[in-house]
Amino acid sequence: MSSADVLGSHRVVPVVVLDDAGAADDLGAALVAGGLPVAEVTFRTPGAAAVLARMAARPELLVGAGTVITAAQVDLAHQAGARFVVSPGLSAAVVRRCQELDLTVVPGVSTASEIIAALDLGLETVKLFPAEACGGLPTLKALAAAFPQVRFVPTGGITVDSAPAYLAHPAVRAVGGSWMVAPDLLAAGRWDEVTARSEAAVRLATPTSALTGAPS
Repeated sequence: MSSADVLGSHRVVPVVVLDDAGAADDLGAALVAGGLPVAEVTFRTPGAAAVLARMAARPELLVGAGTVITAAQVDLAHQAGARFVVSPGLSAAVVRRCQELDLTVVPGVSTASEIIAALDLGLETVKLFPAEACGGLPTLKALAAAFPQVRFVPTGGITVDSAPAYLAHPAVRAVGGSWMVAPDLLAAGRWDEVTARSEAAVRLATPTSALTGAPS
């Protein structure tokens, strides 16, 4: 399954940091209600695999694992029901294990050399990370010009205000962000706010022509 198939029309990917599997159902319901039925559950907490499994059990949710840095974590994510894997860097071991499992993988890159290494592994979709810290949109534009076949999922420091500029670039397949699933919202159980921010994220990722029915 290609990255394009996995990401589909979801051009904004909520990056979730959650350790309470008991909140996973409410979070999943809030994202679905907001029209953004996709999530990257980061493997930064002890309970991440359990959270991922609970969310992946909802057939309407497309759930992947983030911050995956070892082949063993790939296996854990796959067993939990992950549909895709995202990594902060480029690990050949992670990529190859995902390929063995027919699991879409989007590794992190921030340099031309890392992009070449990703291409050598047969990948053409990569995560620009940390996007804002490594130069933001100007860096993405420079890399995209050098590698026209590559598509990017910039993540790291992207906000509701900066996301539209990234999404307007033709080399950007999607952006990853946490503003709609901010840790303080999840800790407080503010699911209505998660839904509202998800709805807003869907709107900013939808071209005006698609909203109005005008020709694109």
